[in-house]
Amino acid sequence: MAERKNKEVGENTAENAVGTPPLESGKMTIYEYEQKYVKKQNVRAAKFGIRFAAAILGIFLFVTLFFFSLRIYDINEYAGYGVGAACLFVYIFAFIVPLVKILRTGYFITNVNRETARKAQKHNKKLRHSIADKMIDLTAKVDGAGWYDAETVGKLAIALKAGREKDVKKYLTELYSGSVKKSAKDMIFKCSMKSAMYSAISQTAKVDAALVVFVNLQLVKDLVFLYGFRPSDAKLARIFFRVLQNAFIAYGLGGMDIGKGVIRTMGEAVRGIPFLGSAIAAIVDSSVQGLTNGTLTAVIGYQTIKYLNDEYRLQNILDGVEITETQSDFEDTCAEIERELKKERKLAKKAV
Repeated sequence: MAERKNKEVGENTAENAVGTPPLESGKMTIYEYEQKYVKKQNVRAAKFGIRFAAAILGIFLFVTLFFFSLRIYDINEYAGYGVGAACLFVYIFAFIVPLVKILRTGYFITNVNRETARKAQKHNKKLRHSIADKMIDLTAKVDGAGWYDAETVGKLAIALKAGREKDVKKYLTELYSGSVKKSAKDMIFKCSMKSAMYSAISQTAKVDAALVVFVNLQLVKDLVFLYGFRPSDAKLARIFFRVLQNAFIAYGLGGMDIGKGVIRTMGEAVRGIPFLGSAIAAIVDSSVQGLTNGTLTAVIGYQTIKYLNDEYRLQNILDGVEITETQSDFEDTCAEIERELKKERKLAKKAV
């Protein structure tokens, strides 16, 4: 008797927690999904954040490249014009183009309520199919790409053609947890090494900061292309602000005399050998700055794939959520009935 009573109390608690009793099928209800995964977000603020961060990055890069060109112009007029044209080319193809490609890529809608859940499920299904098509097409047409496991992609193609939605999700999940994950790590490592080496070579604060932005954006673009979708607006804004933060850190490192600080700690080891001391200082400056910028780039990469994996997981959960009919659904049905009745009345009048 006591056991039965405890069971009833547990069921009532579950009902009160989500506002509706659990389904007999065992599926999560939209109310449970809202309570567990949905966070309040200001959509307009997120979109504004993306635009603001992109605008600041654009201004920062333009000013940085302009003053770099001006510096070369002061040395040689013709070289200044040449460098200016090259900087404009780099600005367009290393900043504008990746930015546009990232923003034009679709994203999963996971922050929903019972009013918007059905629409989000349809959108997410369409996006999953688009991602699958892209993976299949890329694997078939690009030799040696090696981003996706060919065997799993083959199974994905069969499932997509047969309309087996569960298998489509299954094989996409296998790809994301296997070959895509490995390819993403390779991309992050290569871009982090680029950022580190460029920083070590440039040794100029302005150029260093610009290179960090270009490499960071390129990495985000490549990861978005690899996964086939981008993070949501709120998360993408965070990534862009992180890129901006990395640029300012890189710019600040250029003015820091890190090497000399390290040299002072060496004490007697380099005292009295000025040439050796300055050489070691230069090496330490470049290596520390390169390591810092490389690490910051890796942070951007892993933050991006974390957001992508989280949102893919959430859309999978949302796809299995049972959505109960809402008040708006009821109102829409009533309105449809009313419209149909009006049509019938008009037809009846015409017949008379």
